[in-house]
Formats: sequence, structure tokens, C-alpha cells
Amino acid sequence: MRYLGPAALTAASLVLLLATDRTVLDPGAWPPGGAARSGSELAAAAAPAPPPPPRTVLPDPPARRAAMPREVFSGAGFDVCTAPAPETMRAWWDASPYRAIGIYTSGDQRACDQPRLTAAWVREVRAMGWKLVPTHVGLQAPCRRSATKPKRIQPATAAEQGRQEAAAAVGALRALGLGDGSPVYLDIEAYPRGDAVCSQAVIEFTLGWTQALHAAGYHSGFYSSTDSGIADLAAAARVGSSPLPDAVWYARWDDHATTVDGSGPLAPDLWLDHQRIHQHHGNVEESYGGAALTVDRDRLDALVAR
Repeated sequence: MRYLGPAALTAASLVLLLATDRTVLDPGAWPPGGAARSGSELAAAAAPAPPPPPRTVLPDPPARRAAMPREVFSGAGFDVCTAPAPETMRAWWDASPYRAIGIYTSGDQRACDQPRLTAAWVREVRAMGWKLVPTHVGLQAPCRRSATKPKRIQPATAAEQGRQEAAAAVGALRALGLGDGSPVYLDIEAYPRGDAVCSQAVIEFTLGWTQALHAAGYHSGFYSSTDSGIADLAAAARVGSSPLPDAVWYARWDDHATTVDGSGPLAPDLWLDHQRIHQHHGNVEESYGGAALTVDRDRLDALVAR
């Protein structure tokens, strides 16, 4: 996955980043972890923050969410573009500090194929003890331009599109044998802020996604950069939009392996009850037990698959 640089980057450093960018987001160029940040995405940090979004509320009975089972994991994890071989998972279980892995369970804009990601793979790695973080990569923000993820949310139908994406994600979870109450994290890649229509489309898409997941008996998760999707979602929370995701996975590559400091827009009073994953370092090669992977590092205190 991907990191958007701090808003304090100077214009000169942005020019340098854009000049030297090799578009590591492009899976054809370099795919680990689902996609790293390109220079154009880093430039989004310099855009002015949009005004507070309008309040949007979709029907979602609180009792339904409260009745869902949940499983929480706190500790170190990683995410990687393609589900590793079981032998690698065994080697890493025995020798690495990690106990959770992010897996791309669904979405037609995933960066990598998943030839090993089957119900049998899920059973095998869970039997080892691994906790799983399902992730869905579908439509992206309307204002985001990407040759590798060209399909974007349509503002006029954003909530309905979110519900459609949730239906696809639920089908994948069930096919993999992941039980009711599991979360699936919606992957919204970094996008330039400052466009109110774009930001509101992302919010409404996420609310529709959450509404449909709850109706199906699953928890909703949301992944994005603190400088774009997380910032917009936090603004939506402030004005009372709902239903909000049950957990957030925020990308900020600050090397702080903690979920206590939300880093910027994710204030200390938002998503407090075991509802955070922090992707704190990306695109790093590690080897344990003779098995090497290029991963993004995460710190979890959040919902994982059941």
C-alpha cells in the first residue's frame, strides 16, 4: 500500500519528487504491498483543505452493528501484494515478529494476481495462527488519475456504487471461508484534496459500502492516506455523517509503530475502541527463515477476520 507525504513538504521538494518519480504505484513497475506512492500523489498534500462536507446519513440500524461478532488483534503485521506461499508463511510465523497479514481478497483493481489465495490457503495459514486483514480494491476517487486504476467513483451514484462494491467483497469473503463479523477494508488510494465534489463522492461511496456490509453481517473497514481519504472521512465524522466504517487503516510512513498517535487529521477521539491500523513503513524487503518478501509494515489494534 501507499503513503502520502506530509502536507509540510515544500513546493521545491514536490518538484523534485515529481521529476524523479518512477511511478511506483504502477504494478507494472513495482507492485509490493498493493502500491506505493507516486510523486503525483505526494503533490496532493499541498492542496488546500476543502470546506467541511455536508452531513450524509444512510439507514443503518445501530442494533445490527452491535449484534455482529468481532475479533480484535493488537500487534505487528504486514501487507503484501500477493498472498505468499504457505511455506513462506510458516517460515515467517516461526521467525518474524509479525502475527497478522493484509490480504487482497477482492476488487477488480487489485495490483497483483492472487493465484494462491483460496479457501484452502486461508485454512492453512490460519491454522498456523495468522490473523488476516481482508482488503478490497475497487473504484477510486473521481479526482484521482491513474493508468493502473482507471475506474473511478461517479459522484451522482457514489453511495449505490459503494453498495455494489460491498456485495462483491462479501461474495469473496464467503468464498474464502471468512465468517460473519469479519471486516473488509476498502482501499482508497491517495488523491488530491481541495475538490469538494470529489471528497464528498468518496464519503458517500464509503457510507454506502458500510451500509451494505452491515446488512450482510460484516464489519466495514477503510484504508487510505492520512492526507486524503482519512482526512475526508474524519471531516465526515465531525459533521455526523453515517454509517461510518468500524475501523480505519491509515497510511503514514513515519516509522512510529503505534496506533495511539493518529498523525494529523485522525484525532485522538476518533475510532478509539480497537479500531485502528497504522501502516508506518512501506516498500521494505525482509527475510525470515530464508524466505524474503517486500512488504509494508503495520501496527494493528483493530478488527481482523473471523
